[in-house]
Amino acid sequence: MTNDQWTSVDRYFTDLLAPADEALAAALADSKAAGLPEIAVAPNQGKLLNLLATMLGARTILEIGTLGGYSTIWLARALPADGRLITLEYNPAHADVARANIARAGLDKIVEVRTGAALDTLPQLEAEGAGPFDLVFIDADKANNAHYVSWALKLSRPGTLIIVDNVVRGGKVAVAHPDDPAITGTREMIELVSREPRLDATAVQTVGTKGYDGLLVARVVG
Repeated sequence: MTNDQWTSVDRYFTDLLAPADEALAAALADSKAAGLPEIAVAPNQGKLLNLLATMLGARTILEIGTLGGYSTIWLARALPADGRLITLEYNPAHADVARANIARAGLDKIVEVRTGAALDTLPQLEAEGAGPFDLVFIDADKANNAHYVSWALKLSRPGTLIIVDNVVRGGKVAVAHPDDPAITGTREMIELVSREPRLDATAVQTVGTKGYDGLLVARVVG
């Protein structure tokens, strides 16, 4: 199998099951035009996030890592009219692009983009009593993955779903790479989840337009 084959299959699935609409296509186009890295979730992965949030009956969602708001739109579309999604973005320029994309999608009434380092804004959410969230999606700097999962637990309830993206790292996650903070942080996160009695989790490998990677899904059980 090659990347071309993976991409071809992804396109087939996406065209039939998760076709782009104007808001989603514009979010990707404007993000690219603004110079944002092209690392948003793939369309079929965005649809998976949407389905998981819908099946969960989520009313409150926390996203750590906004980028241009593409995954935010998929997640927010699963919420009811009185739902709430808070998304945290470190880069102010990225946050501005995301706000415009979210507004164009008609979701700015239920989505709030907060700017700053997540390890600074997460304690603020706790102090405000913003939780518990029904779903937490983590797709930010990988070095801090373990910290983000710990905060997700603090802001959760039994039944909350925690999803962490990009956990396979091209297959490198299985072996320690001390000089790669992204792999180290991801391994620390997975090992934390494995020890945490309040979490029931698994991780799966994926291939597609984004190459070889995967995600971790955990349910808060206590």
